[in-house]
Amino acid sequence: MNEPPILDRRHLLRLGGAAALAAATVTTTAAPAGAASPSRTKITDLGPGIVQFSLMSGVLVGDTVYIGSRNLDPARVVGFHLPTRKVVSRTDLSAGYAVQALAADPSGRYLYAGVLQQKAGPPNLFRWDLTATGTAAEAVGTIGDRDIRDLSVAPDGKVYAVGGVPGTAPALWEYDPATGQVAGLGVPDPNATLARAVVATETTVFFGAGSVLTGGGGASKASLFAFDRGARTFTSVVPAELEKDPSLRELAVIGDHLVVGTSGSTEPAKLAVMDLADLSSYTVLPTSGKTVKMFTANGDHIYFATESGVHAYSTTSKTIAAVEFDGPDLGEIWGVDHVDGRLAVVSGYGFVAEIDLAARTSVVTDLGEAGAPADPQLGMGIAAGGGYVYLGGTGALARHDLRTGEVVNLRVPGEAKDAEVLGGVLYTGQYSAEGVWAYDPADGGPPRQVAGFPAEQNRPLDVCWDDVHRLLLVGAQSDTEGGGSLWTYHPKTGRSAIHVNPIDDLQLVRAVAAKDGVAYLGGDNPYSQGPRGTLVACDPVTGRELWRLDPQQPRGVAALAVLGRHLYGLARQGGFFVVDLRTRRIVHTADLSGICPGFAALVTNRGAVYGVSDTTVFRFDRRTFAASAVIAGSDGGWFSGPHLNADERGRLYTLRGRNLVQIDDVPPR
Repeated sequence: MNEPPILDRRHLLRLGGAAALAAATVTTTAAPAGAASPSRTKITDLGPGIVQFSLMSGVLVGDTVYIGSRNLDPARVVGFHLPTRKVVSRTDLSAGYAVQALAADPSGRYLYAGVLQQKAGPPNLFRWDLTATGTAAEAVGTIGDRDIRDLSVAPDGKVYAVGGVPGTAPALWEYDPATGQVAGLGVPDPNATLARAVVATETTVFFGAGSVLTGGGGASKASLFAFDRGARTFTSVVPAELEKDPSLRELAVIGDHLVVGTSGSTEPAKLAVMDLADLSSYTVLPTSGKTVKMFTANGDHIYFATESGVHAYSTTSKTIAAVEFDGPDLGEIWGVDHVDGRLAVVSGYGFVAEIDLAARTSVVTDLGEAGAPADPQLGMGIAAGGGYVYLGGTGALARHDLRTGEVVNLRVPGEAKDAEVLGGVLYTGQYSAEGVWAYDPADGGPPRQVAGFPAEQNRPLDVCWDDVHRLLLVGAQSDTEGGGSLWTYHPKTGRSAIHVNPIDDLQLVRAVAAKDGVAYLGGDNPYSQGPRGTLVACDPVTGRELWRLDPQQPRGVAALAVLGRHLYGLARQGGFFVVDLRTRRIVHTADLSGICPGFAALVTNRGAVYGVSDTTVFRFDRRTFAASAVIAGSDGGWFSGPHLNADERGRLYTLRGRNLVQIDDVPPR
């Protein structure tokens, strides 16, 4: 068995170490109007933030597993040859940042790929000729929904796609390779927020959707429709036992059965096996997981993945059992296929595990070592302290040693959406539903989970430290149920608590700041109807509300920071406000959309408040509240909004492009 180490020690010395880092330093001096002395800014490029082959899909065609990349530029598909355990082919796609959907046509000649995009417009459906893998995949069409989440090819070669775009109900789409045309077949569920499952037979296309990312309010729960390809009509066929789950996650046709997996929330995810000849005849079983996906079969067993590993459903005994094997944690699984008594499992950690079902052993191949191209990935949360800078990615945290320039990727499930370093220990808020994780570089151990929270409170967004109560505070969103929560964790005692919907049952908690034992929460409600942008002050220990304020912003709060008696707030798309905490009144507003066109982050550092947007790092004058650029045109390579943090010496860290930069800024006195 080849088991990868917990620490991925492909050490990368950025720019040749400290001497080269010094060569990459730029010093600037600026004197804002009215300043008593000029500011001094020193910017050091620390090299690519997080480098790995990150992935989001996998499917077996013949003896090769084709794997789609995630958050890499350009998006790509590689072919991993099982017999040789080498990456033998690659194609780059002309659009998209991730490949979540892969499907082969019945002949095995063509592989179709669907991408996720930041902006709608470019083609999002591609076709790769597997008989000529040296030729790039061609763009063959654009479905009307921006993101393609799943694909299926019918026996006659027509391709069916589903996905979505925030704020719009998803449709079923058809691509006809004979004509090259893409057609919309209708929206079966107008209250669904995303469709992630589709499978086609000769006569029927099954469409699975529900509430993902923007649940709650009037959003649908799990929905399953059968589209009659001849009559061109939809019929709801969702089993009653699945209707409380937030979403259909996976569909497959295996023999004479339609196999269905859901995403769980307040209840565990479920597996359903339906008789294709009579869809009212089915078996439903709850699982121990939060998501059921990635189906394959052999004999009387159907195999599927959850976040805890691979499981087998016996069609004879109608029971579920974990697939036991001697091998590593599989992390987030993006592909499961059966071949010759083995399961080929594609892990989000960047490896393929071949599990021998009879021997219960495994062979693990790191895709980077097998030849998959590793490039800088889009970043998540960032934190610094104790001589290190940490940048979150997908399935990993990059640890940058500020003394040597060495970079080590630490394996951790999900995504570190935000983080803080306290006393040299890193604490992260981990998506999805992974709670709070900790990593102490001094003890030599791997990152570990230190606090868990209800599965439906799955998306941490902002992490800060309450110095009075000695609590880590985390603002979170419930993707499936709507609203959000405030998490608290006490590092010394290990105690944790949660306050659900501290603003209201529609607003998530996007921003958190703390001062003198009071937590300030900024609300957002990005897509649903209802209130947004409310500011709430509360006691983080009890969750008791102290007061609330409406900053009168058209968008939700993106970031908060406290300096002295003032609470600084940035709304999404550049609305700026300052609250006097003594009078609880707004004393300043401004439109900063020119430098802050979307999401933002704020941090208090060296007696000033700094902000970062997708384009700019900026500093506020503490007397006039005017904003001035520290780095213009930073164009940070962020996946889920920009981040900015400081170490104990007051040096700031963020991304410029996909490179990590250190900003040593002395604000004017």
